[in-house]
Amino acid sequence: MALWRKIDRDVADILGEGTLWCPRDGALYWTDILAPALNRMDLASGAIDRWTMPEPLGWVAAAKTGGLIGGFRGGVGSITFDPASAMPVIGPRSGPEPHLPGNRMNDGKADAHGAIWCGTMDMAEEQDNGTLYRLAHDGTFQVIDSGYGVPNGPAFSPCGQWLYHADSARRVIYRFALTDEGVGPREVFVRLAEDDGYPDGMTCDAQGFLWQAHWDGGRISRFAPDGRLDRAIALPARRITNIAFAGERHNRMFVTSARVGLADPGEYDGALFEVESGATGFAPGVYG
Repeated sequence: MALWRKIDRDVADILGEGTLWCPRDGALYWTDILAPALNRMDLASGAIDRWTMPEPLGWVAAAKTGGLIGGFRGGVGSITFDPASAMPVIGPRSGPEPHLPGNRMNDGKADAHGAIWCGTMDMAEEQDNGTLYRLAHDGTFQVIDSGYGVPNGPAFSPCGQWLYHADSARRVIYRFALTDEGVGPREVFVRLAEDDGYPDGMTCDAQGFLWQAHWDGGRISRFAPDGRLDRAIALPARRITNIAFAGERHNRMFVTSARVGLADPGEYDGALFEVESGATGFAPGVYG
């Protein structure tokens, strides 16, 4: 019996990413960074909407003031929806790297305290000038770590004591301790072998295990808090990119994939999947 099913839709994502379950909207959001586009699936009906974005969009998070906040190539901006047309309205963008016009936002997420943790990267993937930032409620950016090739994640443990983040280019998943005093030093949590592909997007479940997407690995993996591989679920797409738990009980897992860079993309490359993980997640953070 297959542990996954493909969500049928008319469009395969070029670079599916940025999965977000938004309980307020009863919807799963995810991005297609390079299209660029924002997707939304109503979980009750299964209806899917897709909107063209003005520039590459790496991630979205719910905002306390309503709508979404998104990480665009040109910085962080608001995404609201016109009540009359349900079309997105994009607010002005501001970012921490006006001196690096070749960079873009890649992956990001809100924590339980309402801050955003997000990474930037060289869009051409030629320079290791990516940085992990924390975006506070007042709109200020704090540098957390730097020197990334392709930053991915982040994910937060349900206890709130750990931040997980990856540099896909180095095949390493890092872990940072979160304390009242700030962020602890970077630790290597898991180092992937070449046959494992590259670590991409991730999320934690309610038991504190880390679920990791494998770019060029065709699977997702679940790692115990001590870094031990607990299990893996194979998927029919080669480039698996991101993971989110959704639904009222956070017991539905959705996984994105990409077809960018593949000479012969198949039926499942760029698809959205629902996976029978046997695990449950917890409520995502809201910015603000």
